[in-house]
Amino acid sequence: MISDSSKTVVVVGSGAAGLTAALAAKEAGLEPLVVESMDRVGGSSGMSGGGMWIPNNPLMLRAGVHDSFEEARLYMDTVIGDVGPASSPERRETYLREGPRMVEWLAHLGFRFYYAPGYADYYPELPGGSVQGRCVEPDFFDLNKLGTWKDRVNGALPLAMHTLDGARIALSMRTLPTFLHTANLIGIRSIGSRLLGKSLTGLGGALIGQLLLLVLQRAIPIWLDSPMVELIYNAGKVQGVVVEKEGRRTVVAAKAVILAAGGFAHNHEMRQKYHPHPITTDWTVASPGDLGGAIQAGMAIGAATALMDDAWWGPVFIDHQGRSRFMLWERSFPFGFIVDSSGKRFMNESASYVDCGHWQYERNKVVPAIPAFLIIDARHRKYYPFGTLLPGVTPKAVFESGMMVRANSLPELARACGIDAENLVETARRFNHFAQTGKDLDFHRGESAYDRVYSDPKVKPNPNLGPVEQPPFYAVRVWPGDLGTKGGLLTDQFARVLRENGEPIEGLYAAGNTTASVMGRTYPGPGSTLGPAMVFGMIAGRHAATLG
Repeated sequence: MISDSSKTVVVVGSGAAGLTAALAAKEAGLEPLVVESMDRVGGSSGMSGGGMWIPNNPLMLRAGVHDSFEEARLYMDTVIGDVGPASSPERRETYLREGPRMVEWLAHLGFRFYYAPGYADYYPELPGGSVQGRCVEPDFFDLNKLGTWKDRVNGALPLAMHTLDGARIALSMRTLPTFLHTANLIGIRSIGSRLLGKSLTGLGGALIGQLLLLVLQRAIPIWLDSPMVELIYNAGKVQGVVVEKEGRRTVVAAKAVILAAGGFAHNHEMRQKYHPHPITTDWTVASPGDLGGAIQAGMAIGAATALMDDAWWGPVFIDHQGRSRFMLWERSFPFGFIVDSSGKRFMNESASYVDCGHWQYERNKVVPAIPAFLIIDARHRKYYPFGTLLPGVTPKAVFESGMMVRANSLPELARACGIDAENLVETARRFNHFAQTGKDLDFHRGESAYDRVYSDPKVKPNPNLGPVEQPPFYAVRVWPGDLGTKGGLLTDQFARVLRENGEPIEGLYAAGNTTASVMGRTYPGPGSTLGPAMVFGMIAGRHAATLG
């Protein structure tokens, strides 16, 4: 038993929210302990793109990109609307005020950020929206700096890349500049750095790598393979946790507990209870440790919840190795469109992935749309990668596994997939006309600056539209997957977990996907998960120091 609880703060979860909370608590004079259920650090954060949506952040301002608190608040209010206390005016104001301060604080500690103008908000044309974008991300990080922890960063890829590099890589067979950019990224940045004794990574791996280094430098202990079993709750307040460590239950008394262990994406029972059907844990791309234990622990002592029926939805496909893959450029590039079983389109395929997920579930109430089908022609397969498949390279396993269906005509493809053939042919005819005119009269694809983040500028007049007319044709089943769940424990502007009556549970804080999102039921821009996770993680760590 650890009995000295006067300065101990237990942080449950080692993702971006948890590590940021631990750093803030340490700086505030507390002694944080991070407990992680998995054998690696980082959770879903390490598997992510690593971006943080932080309006009015210092990097964008230094780059000459205009923003303000007022414009960002107008944008959030317009996009999110009224969704209840999870996104209260107080929480929105706190997020917008403290976000830039978090960036400055972490930069002061030694965290290196990167900003690339052009990653637009997801609704940039709405009032307060930004075409240039408000997303900051980690700069490249050398994992060798972590010493023995080098191989403990979940999801770290051996590629020194930023998020927008993905769009350029996907076009590497289309233009000389994108080909040279990809060659530089893979050859000089990544492989070349290894020849010099470095192990550079980017995206979520760089985010967790940098945060982990700061944690290790401050001698903050991390217990891996140590899931929290339950909260210690006495006399109306949380006083510690019970942790399963090395096969034994260990009681850790604490001044406060900060729950930052993700959502319940891999908890079958919770998903069946709370989410729209059909639903399964097979479609999510969240970390396998996303099992909902922290949310259940909070609920067990009377914590309120919100948005439990929602998630960070997004179209996915199951690849030839049986893995769920998030769809970005695959659905957004020209020469393809998505249909339901009736053979009709029902969405802007280039729109925000959360919207696409919502639209798929809504469509499924009218006509079977789970799965939906991405229909592409020969040029799509020739020009662009698809998941891990290189352009023009489609091995037999792709068809044998059922990942893709191929046919020489659209009616033949429709029959093989159980799609209404007559409607599919008519949909293609109408879509091809839109591609010729550059105007998608049905769903306005390609009109938004966000749509064009993943587009092909060689295709005119609309870089998101290209006719689907050259055989062979391909179909890929599209499922409503997710990056993680969006509902969870209800918290206030101080990251305190609230009871059903709105009062805080003394000693209990939460951040990240363990909480109901301040972003409500939408996704204002890239990094709308990690941004709030880290901001409210920082707030939780600092506020815990004010407890008596």
